[in-house]
Amino acid sequence: MGFLKDRIKNETYSLQDRELLSLLGIDVDTPSTKLGEITYFTCIKNLSETISKIPLKVIQNNEEGHVQDNKHYLYNRLKRPNPYMTSSVFWACVETNRNHYGNAYVYNEVTRIGRNAGNTKALWILPTEEVTLWVDDAGLFGRSNALWYVWQEKKTGKRYKFRNDEILHFKTSVSLDGITGLAIKDILKIQVETARKGQEFLNKFYKSGMFGGKAVLQYTGDIDKKAEKKLIEKIESFSKDENTSGKIIPLPLGFEMTPINLSMSEAQFVELNQYSALQVAGAFGIKPNQLNIYNKSNFKDIESQQRDFYINTSMSIFKQYEEQISAKLLSEDEVFNKGYEVQFEVNAVLRGDFRTQVETVGTAIDKGVMKINEGRKYLGLPIVEEGDVLLANGTYIPVKMIQEGINYNQKGGGED
Repeated sequence: MGFLKDRIKNETYSLQDRELLSLLGIDVDTPSTKLGEITYFTCIKNLSETISKIPLKVIQNNEEGHVQDNKHYLYNRLKRPNPYMTSSVFWACVETNRNHYGNAYVYNEVTRIGRNAGNTKALWILPTEEVTLWVDDAGLFGRSNALWYVWQEKKTGKRYKFRNDEILHFKTSVSLDGITGLAIKDILKIQVETARKGQEFLNKFYKSGMFGGKAVLQYTGDIDKKAEKKLIEKIESFSKDENTSGKIIPLPLGFEMTPINLSMSEAQFVELNQYSALQVAGAFGIKPNQLNIYNKSNFKDIESQQRDFYINTSMSIFKQYEEQISAKLLSEDEVFNKGYEVQFEVNAVLRGDFRTQVETVGTAIDKGVMKINEGRKYLGLPIVEEGDVLLANGTYIPVKMIQEGINYNQKGGGED
């Protein structure tokens, strides 16, 4: 991104500078009212961390199967998208924008000259709220009905125009035109606002001392304001007396004190607040255990929820990222003729404890599905000599031979 690098090179910025954060694609003007709601924030956080912790790899489908190509130039670029962000931070930021705004835009800066011309040089996150999509139905930019991405920079007012193939566009799964996604916060505006109001109500409840901290003093007759204030101060001094711990409060004849106790259970605050939280989380595909809601749940329920989150929530997100990255960062020749594609290392999500991994890999090796060195690589162990072989139980025979009455010791249909 030449215009971006020139600005950073000629000026000095601090990490707290709003302009630098904006240039890096970090929204400095995001309203805190939505992200401040705990359920909404938890959903955004879970989805962003899910994307950020899964490494991307370059795969080539050939005669040998799905082979990971770590020598492909894109492998290192995906590990470090640009000089200022690591892979984890970059993709977490993209996912946060995608969920919060409904769309996330990444500019693919390519090398213009030299033997690496056309290769991805760096990836830059554009501020979502400053990007608009134009359909050039009149052919003003040279191609009719072409889709263009226009970035109107707020600070300088400069406008940058990008072709469709220069932008990686990640959107939510909810779209009315297939081009732009709808933000969950806009669709669930009432539910998110209700949850936020619930938090504000709880805060005010604590601050006002309504948890058994107030009482009504009843009496007959009239007392002037000065005497009333003095009486209240006297009663409060008894309630704070260290000797009696506030258990005994003397009252004049004819006076009666009635405490005000408004409990959360009577207002069904917990039930209503939890119901609202589950509604918001359900829209994001987040499971109850990820919100720390464990009502009568056991380990198997939590495990099934985690598996369900991977199958019904994460896989759809992974697939969209894989398709968009492969389409925009790999050439047509690499995709259609050489069988290249970009994939997430989803096994990182499914890996259990070390014992489970060893048992799983051991079974795959015993069944001839995985070579010894492949299994050792999966476990993060060094390869060994003569480990690139497939093993199998030599007593196994085809079912057809069993039907013909031939056992594994017999050869050639019953010959000794």
